[in-house]
Amino acid sequence: MDMLQYEKEVWCSSYRHIAGVDEVGRGCLFGDVVAAAVILPEGLIIDGVDDSKKLTSKKRDALFELIMEQAVAVGIGHVDASVIDEINIKQASRLAMKLAVERLETSPDYMLVDAEKIDIELPQQAIIKGDANSQSIAAASIVAKVTRDRLCEGVWEETYPHYGIAIHKGYATKLHRERIAEFGPSPMHRRSFLGNILTEQIMLF
Repeated sequence: MDMLQYEKEVWCSSYRHIAGVDEVGRGCLFGDVVAAAVILPEGLIIDGVDDSKKLTSKKRDALFELIMEQAVAVGIGHVDASVIDEINIKQASRLAMKLAVERLETSPDYMLVDAEKIDIELPQQAIIKGDANSQSIAAASIVAKVTRDRLCEGVWEETYPHYGIAIHKGYATKLHRERIAEFGPSPMHRRSFLGNILTEQIMLF
């Protein structure tokens, strides 16, 4: 598979700064949804870049460093649990993507987006399974995933040590559900995600 197939089509249309955009943490019970926008140099191939979910943690970390070194620009966007609860996770994911693009130091002239439309007046293409089919989107998925995982393993784990955030990264594992039932939700838990989980866990205790 040619991971530059979409980029090549866009380059042929005279666009040069293509931002790949993706998010992580959509399905988590805890913490921000995090998005990244990455502009890579035209024609650059970074060996091994793929959907972040297909890669080991060690491989993601190594590719993250390569991407950060070689990218024209990288932007990161966060939307926290309170906003997720207010506007819903789909809209929060789109907002995080928009913030990531707006934080690029080099302005893109085209966007390749993983299965979403961003509320920015720029030409863009939503690609289903884009993180597995576009190097730019895959690079964004890696940057977003490593950024969020490091928050889980660092400041979020230190701030809320009872929940095992460093282990499950905020997803709805058995451990996480049990800890929520035992300690109650933290200020960084998404209340709109917890109704059934809390009811189920209370019945077990």
